[in-house]
Amino acid sequence: MWLHAALKSGVDPLEIKETVYQATAYLGIGRVHDFLVATNKVMEEFGVTLPLPSQKNVTEKTRFHDGLEKQVSLFGLGMRKQQTDVPELRSNVNRWLADNCFGDYYTRNGLNDREREMITFCFILAQDGCENQLRGHTAGNIMAGNDKSKLYSIVEQCMPYIGYPRTLNAMNIIDEVADQLSK
Repeated sequence: MWLHAALKSGVDPLEIKETVYQATAYLGIGRVHDFLVATNKVMEEFGVTLPLPSQKNVTEKTRFHDGLEKQVSLFGLGMRKQQTDVPELRSNVNRWLADNCFGDYYTRNGLNDREREMITFCFILAQDGCENQLRGHTAGNIMAGNDKSKLYSIVEQCMPYIGYPRTLNAMNIIDEVADQLSK
C-alpha cells in the first residue's frame, strides 16, 4: 500500500530500492528479504524495468577504506580508533561495520548522506534495545545536516508506528545528543 502510494506520487524507484538496501545493515537480511522481493514485484507491476542501474561505488579492495572514510566524515575521527583501540574479540565486527555497513551501503549513490542517516535513524528508532545506536545516529544525523528540529519531525511522523514509549525515548536522546554536540 505505501509503496504503491510512493510510486504513484513520483518517488524515484532508485531511492526506494536504496532505502530497502540500507535497511539490510540495520534490520538484517532475514527481515529485509521479503520486503525486497515485494518491492521488486510492485515495481514490475508499475512498469519499472529491473534491475535498476547499480549504485555501487566501491570495489572489494576499496570498500574498507571508503567505508571508514564515510564513518569518519559522519561521526568524527574517533571512528578510526574503532579499528585499532578495540578488544581483539570485537575487532571483526568493527571491521565489518566499516567494510560492509559503511563501505557497501553508505558509499552508494541514490541517496545522499542526510537521507541515509535519516532512514537509518528510523530503522534504529523502530527497534527495542538500540538506544546506544540511536545516540550515535542522532549525532550522525546532526553532522549530516538533519538538525534537532528535523529529527523531532521525523520522530513525530514515526510515532503512530512505534508508539509513545519509543517516541519519548527518542526525543530524550535527541535532546541529550544535541546538547552534547552544542558544547
